[in-house]
Amino acid sequence: MIDRLPGVNFKQYTYYDPKTMGFDLEGMCRDLEQAHDGSVVVLHACAHNPTGIDPTKEQWLKIAEVCKKKNHFPILDLAYLGYASGNFDQDAASIRLFADRGFEFIVCQSFAKIMGLYCERIGCMIFVGQTAEIAHKCLSQMKIIIRSIYSNPPAHGARIASMCLNNRDMKAEWEDCVKEMHARIRRSRSYLHTALRTCNVPGSWDHILAQNGMFFLHWINEGAM
Repeated sequence: MIDRLPGVNFKQYTYYDPKTMGFDLEGMCRDLEQAHDGSVVVLHACAHNPTGIDPTKEQWLKIAEVCKKKNHFPILDLAYLGYASGNFDQDAASIRLFADRGFEFIVCQSFAKIMGLYCERIGCMIFVGQTAEIAHKCLSQMKIIIRSIYSNPPAHGARIASMCLNNRDMKAEWEDCVKEMHARIRRSRSYLHTALRTCNVPGSWDHILAQNGMFFLHWINEGAM
């Protein structure tokens, strides 16, 4: 939807390499270098949609280095916390990396998937600023935007999420459920990988196991289809 906003010069950056079926760090950093200084860069914090390919810690460091050099403003999309590794802290590592390096940025977090609240579509937007004054200005602008869009949204989803996060027993049970979902996704990947190898389907399918989260991307040409 961002590309449809009036006045927004929207461009996609390189991410997926169909030759390796992996992450193209060189291509992404090249595109970030060529972007105008101070550009807004949307990133997936973990369990990338639609490739299932996440940068390593070392690759995240390089991405942050380029963003800092170009004074880019990151927006981190966090819809699948826990689905990449089964560990909340590990999946949030990219966010802490940007915070530790003094970035001002936004985190857009959704609980729709990781709490099973699809019908509620609940989430939160987190602003990380350098000063209390900047944080206050961001909050003021968000209130203006919210007022013009939906003013007072239904509170059901927010109350469910708040109850879950603020009750120790409920939070522990929720974390266990997310870990089980992650384990189920890994089992499904393993089953598919084994089935393709058993059926002697041409090509290497190891990227099914290397990718993570809910999404699996395989480059299939027209002839194969």
